[in-house]
Amino acid sequence: MTYAWVALYSIRRHAAYPTSAIAEAVTNTVFGIVHASILIALWKARPGLGGYDTTDAITFTFLAQALIAPIQVFGGLELTERIRTGDVAIDLHRPVDLQSWWLADDLGRAGCHLLLRSTLPMAVAVVMFPIRWTGPTALGLALVSLLLAVLVSFGFRYVVALCMFWLHDDRGLAAIALVTSMFFSGMILPLVVFPGWLGAIAQVLPWAGTMQIPIDVYLGKATGIGLLTAYGRQVGWAVALFLLGRGLTVLAGRRLVINGG
Repeated sequence: MTYAWVALYSIRRHAAYPTSAIAEAVTNTVFGIVHASILIALWKARPGLGGYDTTDAITFTFLAQALIAPIQVFGGLELTERIRTGDVAIDLHRPVDLQSWWLADDLGRAGCHLLLRSTLPMAVAVVMFPIRWTGPTALGLALVSLLLAVLVSFGFRYVVALCMFWLHDDRGLAAIALVTSMFFSGMILPLVVFPGWLGAIAQVLPWAGTMQIPIDVYLGKATGIGLLTAYGRQVGWAVALFLLGRGLTVLAGRRLVINGG
């Protein structure tokens, strides 16, 4: 129940400024329109590129924009700042597990942003562009994949946050994490258009599990064995990153530095 309350209060905290969330949703929508226009031109020049048609590409673009906030492509965990200031000492003294606490907080954040920031881009897309519709079964499978995507994203950002115990300055690592997340998640371009070995590598990296795989599941590109493989990759990376975060949590507890002491 403790973690359920953490998730609930996280939802309330992130919903406290709806105007800000709407403004960010408008920004995502505008970028979605620009991005979709570029991809329409690309798919007109290269029909069937990557196994997508133009409608698939447009749908991918707006779903990617809708998932930016729930997946938290831009930004990490507030834990990073708490480590830098030493406030993490309070977190470590709580009678709860540090990793599970921040996971519950992140799940609440993702759920709130899914409601506040993901609806507008998709609503505008439906009005302005041809969008690929799917049935309730495919939608349910995509929601399962989205939950796994949030877990993968959290696992990666948690590991990055814990590196502050050793680096004390996260700007360089945060920049690397941002670039890799944007490029290898499919946010800039669907990974299916990546050529040769680059595409093969991108598909098995953890970032593919945050955006490319959930959208492919929605579009019906992952079915049967392909669907199980897609889920398997997401589960595998979520577990691997969780275990890595668990190990770093244990090591970090022995290396806590507050005000240089």
